This record gives sequence, C-alpha cells and structure tokens, in this order.
Amino acid sequence: MLQQPYQLRSQTLRNRIVMAPMTRTRADDDRVPTDLMREYYEQRASAGLIVTECTAVREDSAGIIHAPGIYSEAQVEGWRKVTQAVHAAGGKIYLQLWHCGRISHPDQQPGGELPVAPSAITAKGQLYTANGRIDFPTPRALELSEIPPLIEAFGRGASNARSAGFDGVELHGAFGYLPEQFLKDGTNIRTDAYGGSVENRARFMLEVVESMIGSWDAEHVGVKLSPSATFYGQSDSDALGTYSYVANALNGLDIGYIHVMEPNPDDLKTGMVLEHPTQDLRQVFRGTVITNGGYDKEKGEAALQSGTADLVSYAAKFIANPDLPPRFAEDAPLNEGDYATYYGSGPKGYTDYPTLDS
Repeated sequence: MLQQPYQLRSQTLRNRIVMAPMTRTRADDDRVPTDLMREYYEQRASAGLIVTECTAVREDSAGIIHAPGIYSEAQVEGWRKVTQAVHAAGGKIYLQLWHCGRISHPDQQPGGELPVAPSAITAKGQLYTANGRIDFPTPRALELSEIPPLIEAFGRGASNARSAGFDGVELHGAFGYLPEQFLKDGTNIRTDAYGGSVENRARFMLEVVESMIGSWDAEHVGVKLSPSATFYGQSDSDALGTYSYVANALNGLDIGYIHVMEPNPDDLKTGMVLEHPTQDLRQVFRGTVITNGGYDKEKGEAALQSGTADLVSYAAKFIANPDLPPRFAEDAPLNEGDYATYYGSGPKGYTDYPTLDS
C-alpha cells in the first residue's frame, strides 16, 4: 500500500510515503532558504508529500541556528525556488510553521531578549548554538496582550507559504514547542483564558489553526502532534484526554490531516506516556492520519493495512536515501546516514547521498 496513490482532499499524492520535517540548519544567516536547500528537497520529490523543516513565523520564533523563516520577502522568494523545483519533479510540498517558545536562548532572540512561553518554567536539556551547547534560560511568561499578535503571525506565515507556492501548511504542534507548551499541563500553569482546563490550554493551538485556515482554507492545513514526547521535560497528566479533546476540536475545524508522533524508547522508559497514540487518535479524528516513528517498509505497510494510518512519514531514512520510495518499491538496500552531518552546513551529508540511478 505504500506505493499506492492517495487522495488528500483535492490533492492526489503519488504514493503514501511522506518525508517528515527534519531540521538540517542549511539556511543562511538571515534565515533565507538557499540553493542547496532547493537541491535537497528536489532530490526527494518522489515522496508522496514532503513536509519541510520547521520554519519560523516571525523573527523571535526561531531557536535553532540557520533554521529558515517565512516572514520576509527574501525568505518567501527563497522558498519559491524550492517549491518550483519540487513541483517540476512531480512532487507535493507543505511548509511546517513553527514558534519555538521556551526552546531558545537570548543568543537566538532579537536584541538578546529572553524567549517567551506560556509560563516561566525552564526547559530541561541544552540548546545547540554557534558557541556550542548551553543551558536553557528560564523563559518569560507571555502577557495576555502578546498572544493575539503571535496567533496572527501563524496566519501570515500560511499566507506567505501560499505566495511561495506551497501545496499546504503544517502547524508544528509537537516536540515541546510553543503550541504544545500551551497544551500540556506540565508547561502551562496559567490562570487566565489560556490555562487551567483542557479547553483553555488547547485554546492557543486551536486559535492558531483558525488563523492559518483564515489565510488559506481548512483542507490545506495539517497539524503535527506528539502526545507521548518527553523532549525538554514536557509532560501532561492526562495525555489521552488532552489529545482526544484536540483531535475532536480539529474535526470541527475540518483540517486536512493530523501527523502523529509515536513515542521513542526514551519516552517509553518514563512509563507515563501513551504507547500507541496514532491508534488512540485514529479513534477520534475523522480525517487523514499520518503516523511517524521508527517505521521501516514492513512496519509502514502494516500500519496502512491495519487502518492505523493513511500515510506513513519517514525522517532519517529520507536523509540518507533521497530516492526512498523507489528503493522501497524495488526492495533495494538503503544507505546509512551519517549523523555527524545531520546538522551543519554545506553539501556533505546533505545532497551527496547516492541514488539507485547514480
């Protein structure tokens, strides 16, 4: 089934293999996509759908060096070159919209300001910067008056993505970034309209989705969710209840898809996460479901055959195998990825992996 076409609302995908978003830090100093990025995505256009790396919706929303943005004309033009190349190769491509929230540092913020979050709770772990790994600072809690402009930034990001020629947009509502910081009660202790009950904690994410829909339409919007992720010390006391509420609310917004992250081995070690979140949310969400997390060809086929998901996304395998769908189709051996070059600059470990043809 992986090789079968799929109808994502009005768009026909050539297969059911999705290239997952992956940070690769190849944008320039102004967060403008480069010609090297154009080549990278063009090489992988055999995917049924590409979802780009996380992309900042405004200047203060990035927490990763050389991650791209979508808030300047230069960035829009840089992405336009990417979408044109992917389309010329017969592919489909969505832009992932992102605000890092507390997963940042003054070194990455305009004017050296503190990063913002729903609550002043410090993330666990360290951030990779040009000066090496450094501890996260305690973020500044957002004032209520600051929230509407943030929500509007996602709408502008969706509008800019449409102008750049993307086929749709995905909200990065996962991995401990700002929308998920609002959603989970381990990172949100607000007492206003954006904190407390699950309805209030979900409000930010849902209003962001509404803003994106208002700038495009519902069917061209997807949302990435990670109910079981524990990155940066995130947690929720009732993940099933929280995410079932969100999935049902997204039904009401009639979005194109949800993209659900399965737990990794470290998540499972906590003993406090949903073991099979894709299956759990499949029972609630009525639209297209994409699943991600540790899949190979056989496990991906099984997820489709069982009805657990409609599409399967692959991350690291697409780094090392730009022609992953043809390799799966031919049962060809896969290249091994070089983790040391996942993040960095230049073509090494980025655009120089061999294809079957080469």
